[in-house]
Amino acid sequence: MKKHLLSFLILLSACNSARETNRTAIADAMELSLKTEVLNKWYPQALDTVDGGFISTFTYDFKPTGNQDKMIVTQARHTWTNAKLAERYPEVDYYKTGAKHGFEFLRDFMWDKSEGGFYWLVDKQGNVKGDSNKTAYGNAFGIYALAAYFHQSKDSSALKFAQDAFLWLEKGSHDPIHKGYFQHLHRKGTPIRRSATTPSTADTGYKDQNSSIHLLEAFTELYQVWPDTLLRERLNEMLLLIRDTIVTPKGYLTLFLQPDWTPVSFVDSAETVIEAHHYLDHVSFGHDVETAYLMLEASHVLGLHSDTTTLQVAKKMVDHALVTGWDRAVGGFYDEGYYYKGQDRITITHDTKNWWAQAEGLNALLLMADLFPDDPMNYYQKFELLWQYTNTYLIDHEYGDWYAGGLDKQPELKTALKGHIWKSIYHHYRSLDNCIIRLRN
Repeated sequence: MKKHLLSFLILLSACNSARETNRTAIADAMELSLKTEVLNKWYPQALDTVDGGFISTFTYDFKPTGNQDKMIVTQARHTWTNAKLAERYPEVDYYKTGAKHGFEFLRDFMWDKSEGGFYWLVDKQGNVKGDSNKTAYGNAFGIYALAAYFHQSKDSSALKFAQDAFLWLEKGSHDPIHKGYFQHLHRKGTPIRRSATTPSTADTGYKDQNSSIHLLEAFTELYQVWPDTLLRERLNEMLLLIRDTIVTPKGYLTLFLQPDWTPVSFVDSAETVIEAHHYLDHVSFGHDVETAYLMLEASHVLGLHSDTTTLQVAKKMVDHALVTGWDRAVGGFYDEGYYYKGQDRITITHDTKNWWAQAEGLNALLLMADLFPDDPMNYYQKFELLWQYTNTYLIDHEYGDWYAGGLDKQPELKTALKGHIWKSIYHHYRSLDNCIIRLRN
């Protein structure tokens, strides 16, 4: 009996050793790719040393191109990333410089000094473009960047700036009746309402999952440096709204909702109407796996140590994405699907695989693998397959960074822009950094 037990223990030890070796090897490969194929392509060359902030648009081989307009989301994400990098790799001086550089552009050009709030878009020189309307989504990323910059720099003016931005949203965007935040805002911060003349395909006046999950993310970041009572209340409010209202019983997010949180749905309409309103009503697998992580992060920062409800909802979201939106052949999460009326099975409406969804998928799958190591979903195996997919179809091993989508579905993206106002470095940096740390720990 003792001999059999000893043999079992030796086998178990060998399996554990092999597993740890595998995890370490993937972590090393991820960090090497991150440093030599991503970070060194973006920084420091993305710093706009002439007009401030960050250059937005790069060709497939990383040459600046185009008019270089600057959106709050991109500028804030670059600032956040540099602040995180300055802490992760303190020996690299230009990350610290980049974080301060980004903070100063947010302060001096992106913030409305007259009415408050972050502008949505400015030109390369920082002149406001468009109608000066604002969004909760854009302001969420401004808060997110400022909180990270304060954590890294200890610059008290950055914390004061973040607090002012939070209170600006609280004054105009927060809904005291139905809770949550209005997305579309006038320059002063008051909500833009839907009217009889608003096109049915427009999202104007709706609340939505995307601004909600990134407000959750921003408040999570801010609460770690400013444990304010009202901020905690809003962070918890957003967690419960997303978990219990925006997430459907099947385990995916409702994309758009009325101010009272009634879902916007066209499932009872003709197929042509459904197709015309697809932007407003579909299943977005990338957002689902991203939200699973963001909810668990928020719950952790709130100190909800026995929050089994959030854990189970997060697991359900990842499971739904794997069962209904996962490419079983080569790996990867499809972009979009739809539950047509009378059909139990989802229809994949867009089988492309954008880069940010795969980045969020890596992070979520590894998290689930460590939380549920013996689950029949085999999260770690799928994590390995997704990393292999990413390494094969998304990472540009010649010119650097990630293609905008997997080349197995969109080979034309090989020569598409590597950077633009909607594609920077935040998703895949955050994912790879989280994965590297988790794999080694």
